[in-house]
Amino acid sequence: MRTIVGIDVSKQSSRIAILVDQAVQEQFKICNDLIGFNELKRHLDQYPSQPEIIYEATGVYSHRLRKFLVSQGYEFSELNPLSAKKEMDKLRPNKNDINDARNLAESQYFLCRERTQEQAPVYKELMRENRYYQQCVSDLVTAKNRLHKALQDTFPEIEQIFSKTDGAQYWKLVDRFPHAHMVQKQSFQQLSEIIQTLGPSRVSVNRAQQISRKLFELSSKSFPAVNIDSHMVYQVCALCRRLTEISAEQSAVIDLMKKQAQKLDEYEVLMSIPGFAQKTVVSLIGELGDLHRFKTPNKINAYIGIDLRFNDSGNYKSNGIITKRGNPYARKILFKAIGNMASAATHGHQSHINDWYQKKKQSNPSKGTKKIAIGAMDRLISTIFHLVLHNQKYDYGIACLARH
Repeated sequence: MRTIVGIDVSKQSSRIAILVDQAVQEQFKICNDLIGFNELKRHLDQYPSQPEIIYEATGVYSHRLRKFLVSQGYEFSELNPLSAKKEMDKLRPNKNDINDARNLAESQYFLCRERTQEQAPVYKELMRENRYYQQCVSDLVTAKNRLHKALQDTFPEIEQIFSKTDGAQYWKLVDRFPHAHMVQKQSFQQLSEIIQTLGPSRVSVNRAQQISRKLFELSSKSFPAVNIDSHMVYQVCALCRRLTEISAEQSAVIDLMKKQAQKLDEYEVLMSIPGFAQKTVVSLIGELGDLHRFKTPNKINAYIGIDLRFNDSGNYKSNGIITKRGNPYARKILFKAIGNMASAATHGHQSHINDWYQKKKQSNPSKGTKKIAIGAMDRLISTIFHLVLHNQKYDYGIACLARH
């Protein structure tokens, strides 16, 4: 006797269909809370055979269901929404919540989907932390753009004070002098003393005097669009404080991720790859998770969305384009990693992946750099997969021998 349970998860409730040997036994609805999940367990306990549970991942709304199933020891198949749509479009010409649950269960009889492997909690935490870090990055970019816009009314010339408009020292300086006329109210000595205390570490006297001279020069030729008592001055200060807070939050999250990731075997393995810094490694572990759950590197390619899709017709043969259907965060991290590996090679940290990347760029300059980088990402994923599965650190000599 084969018991299959299809679950259609929505925001606040879920539709359940229980089939035994392809015959519908029950169809009911539960709330996505403790009461509803206990009701689901009561129904499942009525059947002697271990149920096969299938549901479609619906973002944050299916997290609680998954947590409940894991805590109760149930095996389940969590379907990717895109894969589920392709499978179910053939079975549900009349789509509604009731049919979805039943169709999910019915399709399991002939599709026999694999069980979803549960990862260790540390991988899930690392992913949550990395997603929060990525949100901080996005917030930081937004706040920087807003600060630039606000400064155009109060003191646009202050953006020339340092080589880049970034960092705690710059934001503290702008917070202290958000309007050009505020600089003119200070003596040179007072200005130098203020600047010495702005950075995370004390600024030297000579450096403070150098910044003071430049600040006086910039403020003397500035013509603000608003008065010193304008609300724009308050906005500049508020944005500077916000940027300082976000930057500190980023550092705190990365430090936490490092402490957790260092306990994993793959941390040292990934750190051995030329061009991989700590931030890259912990972010990549967070997004890829436990690589042992993938059977081949091609599965990882599909997971991050660099698997190829072809659009051939008649005599036309396409070169293929990546699907971009997958984890965009992991894809972005790996894409940047290729550039980091190229930069590391210029400092003597060679890798066979960068060798291939540079060779392709030289032999086929007309081909887009991005396409070549995607090919390098494919090789990088294969390398990472092999190293992690064998718990082996990267060795350029061995990699070159294996390549030949």
